[in-house]
Amino acid sequence: MKELALGLRLLLGSGRGNRVRFLLMVAGGAVAVCCLAFVLAIPGILKAQDARQAARQPNCVGKSLCNSGDKTALELMRTDPYGSHRFTRVFLATGTDPVPPPPGLRTFPAPGEVFVSPRLHDLLRQEPGLSQLLPGKERARITPAGLARPDELYAYVGVARDDLRAGSPMTGFGTSYAWFPTVESSALNIVRFAMAGVVLLPLGVFLAVCARLSAASRARRLAALRLLGMSSKGVQRVNAAETVVAALAGAVFGLGVYWVVNQLVSRIGLPGFKWFPSDGALPGTTLFVCLVGCPALAWCVGRMGARRAAADPLGVRRGAVAKPPRKWGLLPLIPGLGIVAGYCVAGATGHAPNDTKISSLLMPLAVVLVGTGLVLSLPLLSRVLAQCIARSTSSVSLGLAMRRNETEHGGALRVVTGLVLLVFSASLVQGVLIEFDQVTKNVSDIQTYRLSMDEVGVEQQHALERVPGVRGHAVLAQSWEDPKAEMPPSINVVIATCGQLRHIVFAVEGCVDGRPTLLDNPRQPIWEDSKPGKTFTFHLRNGKGALRVMPLRVPAQRIRFHDTPGVSSVNSGDVLLPPSLLPSAFRPEGATLILASGSGPDTVRSVLDGIGGIDPTAEVMADGINVESLEQLIIVKTLLGAGMVLGLVIGVAAYLVASADRAVERRSQVTALALLGARPWTLRGVQVAQVVVPLAVGLVFAVVAGKAAESSYLVTGGGDIFWDGDGVPLLIGCALGAVLVAALGSLPLIGRRIDPELIRRD
Repeated sequence: MKELALGLRLLLGSGRGNRVRFLLMVAGGAVAVCCLAFVLAIPGILKAQDARQAARQPNCVGKSLCNSGDKTALELMRTDPYGSHRFTRVFLATGTDPVPPPPGLRTFPAPGEVFVSPRLHDLLRQEPGLSQLLPGKERARITPAGLARPDELYAYVGVARDDLRAGSPMTGFGTSYAWFPTVESSALNIVRFAMAGVVLLPLGVFLAVCARLSAASRARRLAALRLLGMSSKGVQRVNAAETVVAALAGAVFGLGVYWVVNQLVSRIGLPGFKWFPSDGALPGTTLFVCLVGCPALAWCVGRMGARRAAADPLGVRRGAVAKPPRKWGLLPLIPGLGIVAGYCVAGATGHAPNDTKISSLLMPLAVVLVGTGLVLSLPLLSRVLAQCIARSTSSVSLGLAMRRNETEHGGALRVVTGLVLLVFSASLVQGVLIEFDQVTKNVSDIQTYRLSMDEVGVEQQHALERVPGVRGHAVLAQSWEDPKAEMPPSINVVIATCGQLRHIVFAVEGCVDGRPTLLDNPRQPIWEDSKPGKTFTFHLRNGKGALRVMPLRVPAQRIRFHDTPGVSSVNSGDVLLPPSLLPSAFRPEGATLILASGSGPDTVRSVLDGIGGIDPTAEVMADGINVESLEQLIIVKTLLGAGMVLGLVIGVAAYLVASADRAVERRSQVTALALLGARPWTLRGVQVAQVVVPLAVGLVFAVVAGKAAESSYLVTGGGDIFWDGDGVPLLIGCALGAVLVAALGSLPLIGRRIDPELIRRD
């Protein structure tokens, strides 16, 4: 305890410079803990949102209740895309048995009543056309207990029981899991991967930098204590006490900053992602990590930093040359680059891995190993380079700088490490964004919508075909299948004219009206069942329910059409059937109505609003639009962007803190050189070269290693792009910008006034 008390006394009573260092350590620790708390709070935010989603999902408990006819309430959920967000409508109809209201509502919606979320309430004022999707009068707004996020578009609509025959029975609300989680587990793994490389790795380095501020002056003071008779462990405890107190104060202050930031940012929101302030409250485990883990890391770093002063105090006081860095710093880099290189070779040879479980473990491990290896190998690489340059250069400034880096590499490296990791992280984030761009890229100019014709009457069908924005329509039907046969052959027909077909696909060649024709897409093989000459039967019904059987022989004539497989509603091997060949007033059983429009967001929104105005409960499938996945991707991109901003803050903070500390440490050396006759510009050249040379070495390795890690990540992602050269100029630009910032930041270290008092004691 005596050593700890002595450490606290030295902390407060050893001059203004020591107090400034303490404030820098506290400020740096606060920034680091605030960033760490945000990263650790993300899973809690997502979990809270999923819990509220699960609590509001309709359920039906008990077979007798679920099959009790008019006694049980009915529910029907419809989810439509509104831009990149989900617009969810839940239609509810009461039964004779009472049902508790859903979370966020005080009463169960009666027929004609509409309960909307606050965001939807504001949106209805801006776009009145959305009210067509909500038949009824708005009664109240849903409270936060019934919403996953503050900006959610959600509505409960009360309807009469006769108008909801397609609904499902329900006895209450609440399920064990969310049907549509905010972020799927696979996407969450990507977020964890990116956060590990972009935030957590630079964060650990930043905390170590803060714990090692004023390393030289502290080592001299600790060596003096050791020479006065203090034990080796006592010296380490004195140093650790100073470091732990600063880290603990920074942790408390950082948690307070996080609370304020959470209250502000949660109300303002990030682009595409908002949360309630209570969701961002930190659990006990996170508080433990911040309040205990960060000081524990500072304790370890402090004990390691005091080892030389405890082991060789006389050498420290006399300024003896430190031992060169050991080669064990290269050990993390070798396996990390081995994993990265292995994946790159596998992608180049066409053997991309298919086992994503192993890759999801190896890739984050490789990123951490490579990033750690970059940090630990910088001292060795910088020293080797400094020796080579110092032997061959004739420049006084460059020679002095390299000799200083050769004998005292720690000060300059603490300045450049944060910037090196920042460039390395930028390359990783670029790879993740490339993978997401492959998923979200719009590949078609045509947007198609599918509706079941069993739920659409004849008059409604004609009204849907005239919805503003719809430029083409067709009917897709499947041939009748014998229920007794195992895997019976079948074929699809597209009931449309040539003009209608041209509006629902990209291009058509050689189409002639009035005769059945086999459709052929050069990018897609024709189904085996679609052989010319084979005959299939179709069941047709009219409005009165009368059945009529129509045979159809697969024609030999073909026409080519061009469209994107997987996005188009028409496939190679379908038969184009003119509407004139169908009996009057008859429609195929189980057919699907296809509507086509432009793919612009405003056009899609207008068409969906028009469909909702004709039939609010109709289930619409918009081909190529998975609004749940799109919304998740936007949230993931937002989290990655936030992580990149945190990484930038950490990198810049590490540079500023280390630069300010180095300016204080180097004053006596700069003063000594000035008294010996060195010119100011020579001294400025020395300071710039000391920082720029190791930074340039680190950035070269960061760009190369980051680019290799990005390519290996794209190989494991299963996309079409493995090697992306478009981002190289951006990375080089970031590297050059970091060098320029470091060079400019080194110039103010040389003042105009010489103060001999700084070297009086030496």
